Amino acid sequence: MRRWILGLLVVVLAAPVAADDAPKPESYQVPFRLTELKHIVVRARLNGKGPYHFILDTGAPALFVSTTLCKKLGVEAAKDRWGTFDRFEVEGGVVIEKAEAQVADPFQLEGMNRMGLAGVELHGVIGYNLLARYKIQLDFTQDKMTWTRLKFDPPRPEKLEGKTPGGLEAMAGMAKLMSVLLGKRGEREVRPRGFLGVELAEKSGAVSVAAVLKESPAAGAGVQVGDTITAVGGQKVESVADVSKALRGVMAGETLKLTVRRSGETRELAVQLGKGL
Repeated sequence: MRRWILGLLVVVLAAPVAADDAPKPESYQVPFRLTELKHIVVRARLNGKGPYHFILDTGAPALFVSTTLCKKLGVEAAKDRWGTFDRFEVEGGVVIEKAEAQVADPFQLEGMNRMGLAGVELHGVIGYNLLARYKIQLDFTQDKMTWTRLKFDPPRPEKLEGKTPGGLEAMAGMAKLMSVLLGKRGEREVRPRGFLGVELAEKSGAVSVAAVLKESPAAGAGVQVGDTITAVGGQKVESVADVSKALRGVMAGETLKLTVRRSGETRELAVQLGKGL
């Protein structure tokens, strides 16, 4: 009888320990912005180079990277147009080792780049074979979305193997024609979005600086942890979404005025935005 009771206690006590030891899924905060046509744009590094701009498209079967960028990075495609990147890193910490991609120029990129609809040069499309690895939580009122790693690695899309993306070249030609008809110029200068380098917190209608990245533009301008940001570029802000909206369209190299409250005093700080992750 004693042996049975002791065995029961061991089982009961061991169960919670096993549950606590279970690894938690990895989650990442991925910054994003919207294009004029409301496409979601994120930034990524490929083989340690970048950042480059990609749109998210759940209807795309795979990761697509432009032929120009692949040539620049020295990534060659096989006959079926598949190429492999040693490291694909989405801003926010998402890392895919040995990421497979279609080396091609989808008409979406061709058209949007020629008409300047994204505000930045687009370098590719992130599709199913990468997105399906994550549970993605998206709130359009925020400037970051949450990616949580799933125990799922999607297979390579079979319909693309050994085949060229049907109609891509024809659709790219149509995009070029439309850009001419709409009076848009493909030579439009494209500059990267500005980088500030702070982590923000929001509480009771006020936005405070929770962290300042080392050697970032914000750090160089004297922004400190605990500062309350009251205005960005002369626009009053009361939420993180307000700050994101005020920063939208401000490019790397431009100087932005931040109004902050520190120790009861209001200060004006001039920040020259940088570029990069």
